[in-house]
Amino acid sequence: MKNIFLLINYLSYLFKAKGAQGIHSPFVFELYNKVIKESQDYYEFQPIEHLRKRLLHSKEVIETVDFGAGGEGVSKKNVKDIARKAAIPKKQGRFLFRLVNFMQPSNMVEMGTSLGLSTLYQQKACPEAEMITMEGSPGTSAFAGLNFRILKADSIKRVVGNFDETLPDVIKGLPFVDYVFFDGNHRKEATLNYFHKFSPLASPTCVFVFDDIRWSEEMYEAWNEIIKEPSATVTIDLFSFGLVFFNSTQEKQHFVIRY
Repeated sequence: MKNIFLLINYLSYLFKAKGAQGIHSPFVFELYNKVIKESQDYYEFQPIEHLRKRLLHSKEVIETVDFGAGGEGVSKKNVKDIARKAAIPKKQGRFLFRLVNFMQPSNMVEMGTSLGLSTLYQQKACPEAEMITMEGSPGTSAFAGLNFRILKADSIKRVVGNFDETLPDVIKGLPFVDYVFFDGNHRKEATLNYFHKFSPLASPTCVFVFDDIRWSEEMYEAWNEIIKEPSATVTIDLFSFGLVFFNSTQEKQHFVIRY
């Protein structure tokens, strides 16, 4: 059933998706050219992808705790299997790097660290920014911390534990947010709850990035509710990623863009 849902949604996305000619917003047009369609390599990419290769050949086993949709509770997993199944793909990681490089946030929050590849792509794009990454599984977070040290990204702050328990303190410690990457719990209720927790803190230059907006029917329902929110002035559907901007000077618009 999930495969059928994805196929139908992908065909619908292809039918609606626009290229540069269909974008009638100077801000989104610039974003399209500098982030979405840009393919420039950056020197920061190579160490991260070298780390990915090491993880894909790792023989280590770690204990994981999964609280999200489709979670398996507590289990032992091979690092190479996590890297193969759950780590952010190279294309998407590079997209996050370009987005952060374009936006230049002063602080960033990531919900869902996993092995830390997505975290590194974002942090390396703006090393001066405060970076908080949240992970439910202690073993996974500890392993990611080792990866951060290997790539000299020790400034990344790791927050470990069930999001329902750790999020209030994270929120309390932030006067505002410039960037949030949601990739930790793909349930509708949880996704909407996280959006409503963070959106009051969104700065005028803030962007929320939702990963796997078509992970399931309920995740896609959450995305479609988010794009209707009055505070979400500009929203962009890239099939897998959903982007939300909060600049009140922008006209409320929704874009489906080919990625």
